[in-house]
Amino acid sequence: MTKKVLAIDLGASSGRGIVAEFDGKTLTLEEIERFNNTPVALMGTTYWDVLRLFHHIKNCILKAKPYDVESLAIDTWGVDFALLDRDGVLQGNPVHYRDRRTNGMVDYALRTEIKRERLYEITGIEIMDINTLFQLEAMQLNHDSHIETSRELLFMPDLFNFLLSGEDRTEPSIASTSQLMDARTKQWSFEIIDDIQLEYPALPGIIPSGTVLGKLLPDIAHELGVKPIDIIIGCGHDTQCAVAAVPAETDDFLFVSCGTWSLLGTELDSPLINEKTLELNLSNETGFEGRTTLLKNIVGLWLIQESRRQWIREGQEFSFAELEELAKSAEPFKCFIEPSSDEFTSAGNIPERIREFCEFTGQPKPESIGESMRCIYESLAMKYREVKEEIEEVTGKKYDNLYMVGGGAKDETLAQAAANALGIKVTVGPVEATAYGNAAIQFIAKGDIEDLAQARKIIRASTELKVFEPRDTDKWDEAYKRFKEVTADA
Repeated sequence: MTKKVLAIDLGASSGRGIVAEFDGKTLTLEEIERFNNTPVALMGTTYWDVLRLFHHIKNCILKAKPYDVESLAIDTWGVDFALLDRDGVLQGNPVHYRDRRTNGMVDYALRTEIKRERLYEITGIEIMDINTLFQLEAMQLNHDSHIETSRELLFMPDLFNFLLSGEDRTEPSIASTSQLMDARTKQWSFEIIDDIQLEYPALPGIIPSGTVLGKLLPDIAHELGVKPIDIIIGCGHDTQCAVAAVPAETDDFLFVSCGTWSLLGTELDSPLINEKTLELNLSNETGFEGRTTLLKNIVGLWLIQESRRQWIREGQEFSFAELEELAKSAEPFKCFIEPSSDEFTSAGNIPERIREFCEFTGQPKPESIGESMRCIYESLAMKYREVKEEIEEVTGKKYDNLYMVGGGAKDETLAQAAANALGIKVTVGPVEATAYGNAAIQFIAKGDIEDLAQARKIIRASTELKVFEPRDTDKWDEAYKRFKEVTADA
């Protein structure tokens, strides 16, 4: 007898509802709804349109009605949150992590409230100004009235779970992105909370990933004409759903979850927190079954997405496939950027910022769209190599295969560039890794799949993988030296 669940995946640019069916041996996915997740800029602040997103979530549930799903789980991007007042009412729209309100907050907090070494020692998380901790710092420093009148903070997946079930809890994968959770105990760090003098709002209780949270509220079930299915709190962080779906056959593996962000790392049994991982700013995020994902956040396909938006504004509209072809015909290794440099993280004219970066670092500037695209692809691949070497240094392990999962895995130009730069094979797939992981965790929660190891075996059997072998490694090795030189001080 087959069983079905609904996986709702909300990315930073789009969302979708996917019905997953498990027949005891393989998982099959069917997309039933796809929608944009477009931020809204209003009076100098960038917000998430959460009411529209919740409308789409309800539409996913409605469209899943003919499939007779048993449960649903929601995953989203990390760090962002909503505030509820004392009556459980939403306190305005959640602010987007790319909003400029956190500019300078890292320096402020580390200078006045908590030492960098101690903050990292507790959380093991890459210190970035988008993290929840620094968003709260910005609100407190600016005397934001919402934080002073709020009762509770809920991360984005937890907000939607609360609206669906009435239960206000979180789980370790999304909580770990906040830089407020102790990496070892998987509970809130009251030392950090005291140091930043966070009086309001309360943080939700942390329960294990893969827990049945409750049932769909009766009024929503009645509105949609569906049965009160189980709401499962899976891995709320989309990255950890994707990691759960990495089709690795061994315990030691290297992956890149490729989308708006590229998250490159490996999976460990416990956090790796020391002076070297602090120096390299590696992140110990919590995954399913309490595992640690040692990774680095790299600005990823955002560079292409935002560049395309700029070219469209200039009257030059190309599909992503056309942009790939333009990149292939451009001169190789003409110039490089540091993808995660601050100037590339916010919205705006990315192609112009690329030219400015190249001029500042004494490189030839890209003169065409193809040259800009080639610069992005090759810079991302070189950055992957740099992070691979960092992870090998701190773990003492060598990796001969990179698993590329997520929507960006469809980009064969990037996959081949990664194989060339790293000098190892790149195994691509599944593209729908987040949905596979979301669904597999639901089936584990319901007792249909035993554990994560069995889930990965099932996912390997359910997907078609593609392998890219390295080419021209001598040329890429030489180019990597130049990449390191021009990005050394970025």
